[in-house]
Parts: sequence; structure tokens; C-alpha cells
Amino acid sequence: MALLQGQENPLAKILETNEATEKFGLVLREQDAQLILEERRNCLREQKRVEFGESIVPGIIYEFCDSAYLDQSNYVDTIIRLQEIFYLYKNEMQDEITDAELLHLMKEQYEFICFGDLDYLEGTCLANFSQAIRAGYGGYKGTDGHGEYGKFQETEGWDYALYQETLKELCWR
Repeated sequence: MALLQGQENPLAKILETNEATEKFGLVLREQDAQLILEERRNCLREQKRVEFGESIVPGIIYEFCDSAYLDQSNYVDTIIRLQEIFYLYKNEMQDEITDAELLHLMKEQYEFICFGDLDYLEGTCLANFSQAIRAGYGGYKGTDGHGEYGKFQETEGWDYALYQETLKELCWR
């Protein structure tokens, strides 16, 4: 089956990512990579997907390894959750978006909108965007997934000056 999917050794492919991630203090042990692959199989089964070619897991790792919200203590769990979110939204977006576009969109939202909150990424940011995709939105195609969420954001972002003013008021009470 692995050869059918074009993956001679998916475990080795995942462990190869350590060369790039070590500089960010992130290293996967063999048992970590095996757990990620096991969860990948479960996720693919749950989402009723088949993955041909190389696994998306190395792509997720390379895309997110420099995140300010990722460290060794949450690395494995975050990668597992990100792959679950990825496969869920490939389905929700009816495969209209490429893997690279979805990864870029996920990373940008994770860093700058969700501030590392995977629940917000899954339940709000990607839910809003997938709804737009299903409704026929195609403007993301020229952006490679960058800078898209602001077009669908329901809540206003933080106004730093207002935050500072409110904080001063609360502190002086």
C-alpha cells in the first residue's frame, strides 16, 4: 500500500524533517513519528480520504516549524491536530484549494489571527473560509492562500491603542 501511495518509507520522510526543525528546538523521535503516522491513518479513515503520493505531514512540519506558538512540549500534539484540521478542511472546501494554499492559509491564521489557538483556527477561521469556498469564492487562487482571512473575518481585530486605553482605565480604578 505504501508503494501504491508513492511512499517508500513515510517514517523516514517525517524523521528527515528534523534536519530543518532542529534549529527551532523541535525534534521528533521515531516513536513520535510513528504516532503521527498512526493518527494520520485514523484521520484519513475518519475523513474518508485516500492520500496518493507523499504524505502531507512533512509539509505541515515544514510550514509550521518556525511558529512562535510551537515548542518541543506541544510539537507532536500540534502536528497531529494540524493534520486532522488539514484533512477536515480539504473535505469542507471540496478539494477546491490546493494543499499548499491550505497550508499557507492555516499557518497565517494560526500565527496572526488565532495566536496558536487550534480550536479557533478550526472552528472559526477555516470554517468561515470554507463556507466562502463552497459559495463559489475563488479570489484566493492568485494569493497562494496568503492574506485571505481578513476578507471573511467576522470580528474586528485588536485595536492596540484602545486596548492600552482600556488597560489604563482598569488599572486606575
